[in-house]
Amino acid sequence: MCDLKEKVISEIKKVYDPEIPVNIYELGLIYKIEIIDKKVNIDMTLTSPNCPVADSLPKMVKNNILAIDGVSDVDLKLVWDPPWSKEKMSDAAKLELNL
Repeated sequence: MCDLKEKVISEIKKVYDPEIPVNIYELGLIYKIEIIDKKVNIDMTLTSPNCPVADSLPKMVKNNILAIDGVSDVDLKLVWDPPWSKEKMSDAAKLELNL
């Protein structure tokens, strides 16, 4: 199971917010990754409810995860609580953005 979660994280890290040169995992946009059998449950948010990629970014995440061998389904929920803030970013993302 840990190996599958690592693969899921690896695929999520391939997705970047088009306005910020950091992947969405390091930005702290992924709130939950839960794997039950072969189904992956994801809770994610966006930097803003008015984000111009509100439709495409979650689809990219879902499609990347569905491409993993061993994943049968992805339930991705876009959540707004708690709201995203810069504090959710990893140290690596903060360094990349000089914060």
